[in-house]
Formats: sequence, structure tokens, C-alpha cells
Amino acid sequence: MPSAPSAAPRYALARLIGGQVCLHASMAGMRMAAPLLALREGYSALAVGVLLAMFALTQVFLALPAGRYADRHGIRRPVGLSVIAAALGAALAVAFPVFPVLCLSALLTGGATGTAAIALQRHAGRAAHDATELKRVFGWLSLGPAFANFLGPFVSGLMIDYVGELLGGQAGSLAGFRVTFLLMALLPLLSWYLVRRTQDLPAAPALGTGTRRTWDLLRDPMMRRLLLVNWFLSSCWDVHTFVVPVLGHERDFSASVIGTLLGAFSLAAVAVRLTMPWLAEHLRERVVLSGAMLLTALSLGIYPLMNSAWTMGLCSVLLGLALGSVQPMIMSTLHQITPSDRHGEALGLRVMSLNGSSVFMPMVFGTVGAVVGVSFLFWTVGFAVGLGSRMAWKLKVPTLPHSV
Repeated sequence: MPSAPSAAPRYALARLIGGQVCLHASMAGMRMAAPLLALREGYSALAVGVLLAMFALTQVFLALPAGRYADRHGIRRPVGLSVIAAALGAALAVAFPVFPVLCLSALLTGGATGTAAIALQRHAGRAAHDATELKRVFGWLSLGPAFANFLGPFVSGLMIDYVGELLGGQAGSLAGFRVTFLLMALLPLLSWYLVRRTQDLPAAPALGTGTRRTWDLLRDPMMRRLLLVNWFLSSCWDVHTFVVPVLGHERDFSASVIGTLLGAFSLAAVAVRLTMPWLAEHLRERVVLSGAMLLTALSLGIYPLMNSAWTMGLCSVLLGLALGSVQPMIMSTLHQITPSDRHGEALGLRVMSLNGSSVFMPMVFGTVGAVVGVSFLFWTVGFAVGLGSRMAWKLKVPTLPHSV
């Protein structure tokens, strides 16, 4: 088994992964349950797109400040504030399960997850000592969101379907949604329990003088190319998250089946990431990224042609295998091309660029899906990501230019 970073105490990385799972699963469960409740209440696909966009909106404005805050204060303070925001957001949905409050809950849980992720990734990256260890560390750390994206939707689907019946009502009742939201409010508290004893690493010395601007990072062509490749792949993740509940609702799948489809995607991502720490020495970032983009294009092309839950599940697994391999390679590349005292800011820039598009992309998805159908979304995004694979091939990572 590949060892955790030597600078971290025993089991420190496992605690970070566990903390990230609990916080991210809270958001993932909300992101699956809230749109289903909106659809149950008669809201349109466009309204669902707006609701999903709210999970990303806060991160657009918070990502850069959160990254700089993590550079100054380490890991515990940002994670603690994130736990409070996530628990509050889910608790509001328990008390007031109406569309405007669901949007507010999405803002709080989405922003909390993004802020905590930046602090956790910065801490883990700074604990690594070379490029191979970076890929290994982020291979392990990336298991957190992947497993959380399985756990949150899967548990939410089961709760929505069966809690109402247990309470004397029917499947999909409002009581089931409320209990689901309550569970999502408790998960962040467990996250804090796991992360609160993590020891902050010494602050990195500033590599330069004068005023530092985010634009300085964007002047690097490698950074621009990396952000664009990451955006292509993130759009594929977003379109899958958006379209599967809509397709499932149109085909009369139950909430638990829809949750299982989303969970199969995430479980496949977990499976491929489990292999990456062992293969870290043999993996090359640009090879993995370009291959993942081509496989993603193929998966999106055939997904709308599948009509049964089983065949859709197979496509979800294939797509999860492709997209699951991406994040460790992206994070390894980013840490190798960024000054060590600006890792948090660079991570914030990445989160901001991704979620900036995620704010309007679900609304675009909802509009286009309402006009020409959701199948067209899969094919358009698949074609675009296939063309973008050439850009990923050009991501030649040099020997570490800065201390990790």
C-alpha cells in the first residue's frame, strides 16, 4: 500500500479523506434531493437548472478569497467555517422545504464544500515532496469526493423512497425529503470531528515581492491550458448530474433508481482512483487526461440511446471511469506549475473558473433541454470534449519549477 506523506502524522490523510467525504456527501445528497423535490412540486427543467446552479454560485465569489485565506490560516479555520455553513444550509431545508429556501440551502452547502476542498487540497499538496508523491496523495484524496458523490445520492434516494412509508405515508412524501435534509445537516458535524485535530503545516515563504495579482498566474500558458481542459471535463460531470434526474423522471424511474445511477457513476470514479496511488510512478498527466477526454466523448455519445436503467447504469460506469481518473492528474499538474506560497490561490482560481461556468451551464442545459431535448446536450458536450483532447496532449509538465 502506498504510504501517506511522511510529513503527516499516521492516519492524517485518512482523516482528511473522511472529513471530505462527510462534507461533500452532504452537498451531493442535497444536490440530488432538492431538484427531485422541485420536480415533485411541479417546477420545470429550467427551474431545476437554476437550483443546481445555486450550488456553484457561492464558490464563484468565495473561491479566490478562500484560497488566499487558506494560504494565510491553514486548514482548520476554513474547514470549521465551512462545517457551520453546510449544516445551517441543510437545516434550513428541513424547516422550510420550499423552492426559495432550497436555493439558499444550495448556496450555503455548495459554498461550504468548495471552501473546505480548497483548504484540504492545499494541505495535502504541501505535504507531498515530489511529483510522484503528488499523484499518489491526490489519488487517495480524490477518493473522497468520488465516494461522497455515491454515498450522498444513494442514501438520499433510499430515504426519500422509504422513510415516508415507514412514517405511515407514501414513497416520495415530504416527510421523506425532510428526514433526508436532516441527515445531510448532521454529516458536516462528523466532518469537523475528523479534521479538527489536523496540524497545520508551516507557512510557505513568499517567492517574490510587490503586489501579487491573480492575473500573474493566468499569464502562464500552461495554467490557461490546464484550466480550459479542466473546464471541458467538469462540464461533462455537470451535464451528467443534470440530465440523469431529468431523464429518469421522464422515464418514470424511482428516486432510488436515479440515485443508484448517479451512485454507479461515482462508484466507478472511486474504483479507478483506487488504482492510481499504486500506478503513480507510471502515470503521465497528459496521457491520462487526453485518454479520459476521448473515452468521455464516446460515453456521452451513446448514453442517450440507452433506454433501460441497466444500460444507463453501464454508461454511467463507463463515464465514471473516464472522469474519475482526471482530478489527481489535474491537481498534480497544478501544484507543479504554481509557486508554493500561492497553492491556495491557484486552487481557488481553479474552483472559481469551474463554478463560474457551473452557475450558468445548468441554466443553459435546462433551456436547451426544454427546446431540443436532453439528448442533444450529451452529444454537443461530447463532441466538444473530444475536440479538446488535443489540448490535453499538449500539457507537458516540466520538472518541478517550484518547491512543492
